[in-house]
Amino acid sequence: MPSQDDIQYALETTRVLHEPDHRIQTFGETRFEFQLLSEPMDQVGKVRIRKGEVEAMKPRILRPEPYREIELEGFDENARARLDALVEKMKAQGKDLAFLQYGFRFRRGAVSEELVHDSIDSVRERALEDIRRTGNPSLAIIEGVDDTWEISILKFSFEMIMRSHEINAFDFMRKGLI
Repeated sequence: MPSQDDIQYALETTRVLHEPDHRIQTFGETRFEFQLLSEPMDQVGKVRIRKGEVEAMKPRILRPEPYREIELEGFDENARARLDALVEKMKAQGKDLAFLQYGFRFRRGAVSEELVHDSIDSVRERALEDIRRTGNPSLAIIEGVDDTWEISILKFSFEMIMRSHEINAFDFMRKGLI
């Protein structure tokens, strides 16, 4: 299990070198392919290339009613009343408290690994050249930390949510769903 420092380091050093051409679809599932480049800590002059897929499920609209189901564990007995008052105040101000929930499915079984005897700079440049040549619109190229590579994939997924959220919210509003 990675330590908090390992996770923080992975979050700080992970870089998305190439983003997919599209965002998370509003009304359907979206599949992204990834190539994750990382240097094994104990092997100089080698780069591990992991290839796999991440699926983003269709965003779901959550409305204020689910706030009633939020558990307020560890709060005093007045917490529920304060949360309810906050929700009512926001509604009175005309603010829609609906927000979008995203889900991802990470298929570990679809991940393949290859260990290349070369420098990270050369492997990075080849990967970027390949994507320029092939133009795969679903491919992300990510550079991350070898031991905590899953954190790099999660960071990429979160960044895709952040880039897609405004478009998805607009699509839902245009259809009158929020």
